[in-house]
Amino acid sequence: MDLGLKGKVAAIIGGSEEIGRAAAFRLAEEGAGVAICACRGELVQTMAQEIAAATGGEVLAIQADITQAVDCVRFIQRVIEHFGRLDILVSHAGRSSAMSFEQATDEVWRDDIEVTLMAAIRCMRLALPYMRKQGGGRIITLSAIAGKQAGVCSVPTSVTQAAGIHLTKALAQECAADNILVNTICLGHIKSAQWMQRWQAQYSHLTPDEYYAKEGDAIPLKRLGEAEDVADLVCFLASERARYITGTTIHIDGGLSATM
Repeated sequence: MDLGLKGKVAAIIGGSEEIGRAAAFRLAEEGAGVAICACRGELVQTMAQEIAAATGGEVLAIQADITQAVDCVRFIQRVIEHFGRLDILVSHAGRSSAMSFEQATDEVWRDDIEVTLMAAIRCMRLALPYMRKQGGGRIITLSAIAGKQAGVCSVPTSVTQAAGIHLTKALAQECAADNILVNTICLGHIKSAQWMQRWQAQYSHLTPDEYYAKEGDAIPLKRLGEAEDVADLVCFLASERARYITGTTIHIDGGLSATM
């Protein structure tokens, strides 16, 4: 199925981690030009080279700390300077900071708000004028089911993720007239470095496959998600096939969440 992404340009915040990297790979496979950013310059350069070599696509690597407003400006400007347009913005910036309310200091709250919420807000604000000028675009944010179903000791991330979900809804209403579609993907348990860190810390007596099988047992589909599962959904939402979808939160969690 041709998703109509050939010639489009996608900017991915957090493109060096598992899900961001998979999204960059899929978009490049579909013929989109891709820009990825991360704090670690060497890592993002290596990743861009690997994706370009594997897909034949054009992948631009930019070192940027997206908690800094000046780096957000530089990232979007470099995308426009290099490609001349911006059609798709994917925001995968964030970290999992989960603790009790009394443990969460002002500094913890500020850090989480900066990386999870403000980075997306800044890049969206910078991208919108270019999307309006060219007659449309796609903004896709990656959140977590904790933003809709907060658990015990889940702050500050559950709160900042919830704010991001509401930002999607508000921005979708505002941008619909400009053919800019804004959606959120709510992640469940997706294989990542964080899961491997947990395995090493608590379950190293199991093999990685045994550990993932154990964690997947509580999920209706009986497995953790793959980064590629998320990347496929990102590509769909970025495509013309999703041209009537905006202001929506889509769960990709194997049926785990109890929320609608």
